Amino acid sequence: MAALAGVSQSAVSRAFTPGSSIAEAKRQRILEAARRLNYVPNSIASSLTTKRTNIVAVILGNLANPFYVEVLRTFIARLQAQGRQILTFTVDNGADSDEAILRVLRYQVDGVILTSAQLSTRMTSICHDRGIPIVLFNRYIPGSDASGVRCDNTGGGRLMAEAFLAAGARSFAMIKGDPKGTTSQDRVRGFTERLIEAGIARADIGEIEGQSTYDGAFNAVLGAYRRKPERLPDAIFGINDIMAMGAMDALRQRMGLKIPDDVMIGGFDDIPESRRHPYQLTTVRQPVGLMVDEALSILHLDEPAQPIEMGIDRQVPGRLIWRSTIPTPTASSED
Repeated sequence: MAALAGVSQSAVSRAFTPGSSIAEAKRQRILEAARRLNYVPNSIASSLTTKRTNIVAVILGNLANPFYVEVLRTFIARLQAQGRQILTFTVDNGADSDEAILRVLRYQVDGVILTSAQLSTRMTSICHDRGIPIVLFNRYIPGSDASGVRCDNTGGGRLMAEAFLAAGARSFAMIKGDPKGTTSQDRVRGFTERLIEAGIARADIGEIEGQSTYDGAFNAVLGAYRRKPERLPDAIFGINDIMAMGAMDALRQRMGLKIPDDVMIGGFDDIPESRRHPYQLTTVRQPVGLMVDEALSILHLDEPAQPIEMGIDRQVPGRLIWRSTIPTPTASSED
């Protein structure tokens, strides 16, 4: 094909590599030659030469949460724009990721993005010994030197506490997620600490186990308040949006309550579903695009010879998005 197009073999390679430097006229001449010859580049053959597959593994731990579906979609868009592809693996919510890492290592990947919670330092070392960088997404693992990017979940929990306090709430409940997950723990800690700083007694901050799912939160809220409505607090914080939405539907559909008149609701993530008319959920937005870009920058996919960076912990601040599930103080404005 290089002969037909009148170019070098390296020019052919650059023509099919996104972002490569090649004159547009030459690229079009090569593509026209490829069409005439029904030529399609062979990525596997190329990887044998370059030792790079342009494949990144993404390990997902909770597909029941639409936030991680949005995360996956963003990673796919970013990586495909770079001429790379994703290999996706899943683990049960809250489960150990070591088995998934072993499955990943059966393939030749250029890097690993991990969104599930548990990973041993041994698995991190095995990947790094093979020159495969791992980046944790929206979490960290205490005692590990694996690098990662996360939202400031503690700060986001504080933002939600401040929103409830500004709206006049004095009694609270939290719908908690994975007890092993640092993401859930940090949001709970930030929320609780800010309320206590404001003079709220710890006894006035209840806890409900929502299993990080819509159904788990829906059933937990009914179990907590349906038979004892007098225990209903002024405000309920779902530590992710999907649990906050489950709580909203339980309170409205099964208990006939109005939000925010009878109880305020707040969430965390700002998933697309939370913005829809039936919910209009006040929440803390995670900057998914920025977080994905930061994670990919740590991987150094374009600089494979660069040493794998250890111990990076980049926190990105979230943003409070005020909608209709918390009364808006006069000084605030809606998104």
